[in-house]
Amino acid sequence: MPYRLDLNCTQPLFDVAATRRLEQAAMAALPANTLMQRAGLAVARLALAVAPHARTVWIACGPGNNGGDGLEAALHLQRWGKAPWVTWAGDPERAPADARAAWARAQAAGVRLADAPPPLSALGPQDLCVDALLGIGAARPVSGRMAEWLAHMAASAATRLAVDVPSGLNADTGIFSAPDTPEIVAVCASSTRAIGIFDSYSRRHTLSLLTLKPGLFTADGRDACGHLWHDDLGVAADEAPTAWLNGAPAAAVRPHASHKGTFGDVAVIGGEVDAAGGMAMAGAALLAGRAALHAGAGRVYDSLLNQSPHGAAPLLDVTQPELMFRCVELLDLPHLTVVCGCGGGDAVAGVLPAVLAQAARLVLDADGLNAVAADAALQRALRERAAHAHQPTVLTPHPLEAARLLATTTADVQRDRLAAVQALAKRFGAVVVLKGSGSVIAAPGTAPRINPTGNARLATGGTGDVLAGLVGARLAAGADAFGAACAAVYQHGAVADAWPVGQTLTASALAQALKA
Repeated sequence: MPYRLDLNCTQPLFDVAATRRLEQAAMAALPANTLMQRAGLAVARLALAVAPHARTVWIACGPGNNGGDGLEAALHLQRWGKAPWVTWAGDPERAPADARAAWARAQAAGVRLADAPPPLSALGPQDLCVDALLGIGAARPVSGRMAEWLAHMAASAATRLAVDVPSGLNADTGIFSAPDTPEIVAVCASSTRAIGIFDSYSRRHTLSLLTLKPGLFTADGRDACGHLWHDDLGVAADEAPTAWLNGAPAAAVRPHASHKGTFGDVAVIGGEVDAAGGMAMAGAALLAGRAALHAGAGRVYDSLLNQSPHGAAPLLDVTQPELMFRCVELLDLPHLTVVCGCGGGDAVAGVLPAVLAQAARLVLDADGLNAVAADAALQRALRERAAHAHQPTVLTPHPLEAARLLATTTADVQRDRLAAVQALAKRFGAVVVLKGSGSVIAAPGTAPRINPTGNARLATGGTGDVLAGLVGARLAAGADAFGAACAAVYQHGAVADAWPVGQTLTASALAQALKA
C-alpha cells in the first residue's frame, strides 16, 4: 500500500542502474507480470486517495513499462466504477511483454482507450491526471504526442499524479528537461505554467515505485514531484544504496554537570573591516557567531579581519552581548573550532595559511572557499589537513563556489549535484555540503546524503552564514564532521519549514530560532 513519505527518517536512495537491477531480480523471482500488477494496484489506490471525488480520471500512458503501470491502474479503476479516460502512446506489436499484457488485460476489462486527452473543460480541480509516460526512462526531453499530453495536463486545473518519476525529470540528478518542441513550449507559456514544475505544488503528487530515487529530492526534483509517496511493491532492496535521505538528528543530551567549556569554543573569522574602521561585511561574521551561540556553543569569538589589535576600540554586538570580539592574531587556533570566510573579502586569504595549518576543527565558507579556489598553495594546504584525523574540515559551498573549486561552471555542478559534491569531498579529503534545493552532504568513501528540509524562505542573504555557525557549534560540541554537517543542514532547513506562513524569515531570526 502506498504511504506518504516521512521526511524525518533516514531512508535509502537508489539510482536508475540500481533500481533496474532490483527490478530485474524481482521479475525473475516472481510470476510473470506480478511486479507491474502490484504497481498498477498501488497507483489506482493512490489515485482514489488523492482525488476521491474525481469525475474524470485521465491516465496518459507511455510506450514502455511506465505506461504498463498506468494501464494496470486503469484496469482497477474501471473495476471500481471510475471509467478512466486512457491515452496510450504504445503499440501492442512493439511494447515490452509486461506492458503488452497490461494492455490486453485493460482491453478485456473494458477500459476505454482514446486517441486524444479529455477536453480541458472536463479536467476541473477535483479531477485527476495520471502521468504514466516515461518514469525513470526519461533520458531526453519529452517530445511528440507525450509532450503534447504533458502540456495539456499543465494547462488543466486537475490534480496531477506522476507514476514513479514525473516525466522529464532525471531520476539520478533531479534535472528537469523541458519539451524540445517550440510549439509545445509555447502552449506551456500561454497557460502560465511550465510542464511539471510551475503549476500548484498542492496539486502535484508522485508515487515512487520499488525504490526512492536521488533525483526526487535535489535540484528540480522537489518542485517537480510535489507530495511524495512510496511503495516498495513488496521487494526488499539487497544492495548498497546510492545515497541516503538525511533524517532528523537525535536530540542532544546536555549533562547537568556541565560548564561553558563543555560544549566547545567557536571562533568566527571573517567580516572584513575596511581601512577606515567601518564594518563593510561584519554582518556575515556576526550572523555566524549568533548562530553558533544559539546552537549551544559554550563560547563564541568573532574576529573581524583587518581590525587593528591595538588601535581599535572594543567591539560589542548590542543585540548579542554574549559574543566576544578578539583579534585574529590572538586566537589560540589549535584549541578552537574555526568558522572561516563569512564576509571575509580579500583579507581572508592572508589568514588562511595559519587557519588551515593550525585550526583544530574547521568550517570553511564563502570567501574562504573563494580564496582557496584562486590559490594552488591554499588548495595544497587544505588537502594536507585531510592527513590529520584530528583536524576535521567541513566545506559549505553554494553551486558557484563549488564550481570555482572544481574549475568548472555552475551549470555543470547543477547538472549532477551528487557527482559534484563527491568530487569535492574526494579532492580535498573533507566533508562537503553543497547547498541548494536538496542540499547534498558528502564525505570521502561514504554514500552521500540528500537533505529533505528547507524551502525558499532560505533564499535570502545571510542564511548560509547561519548554517556555517551551526555546523561549527556541532563540531565544537564533539560531533564528527559528517554527523555535524548532516545534523546542522537538517536543523537549518527544519526551522524554515516550521516558520509561520506569512512571516518573513531573515537570517537574524533564523539564528535566534536555533536550539541546542
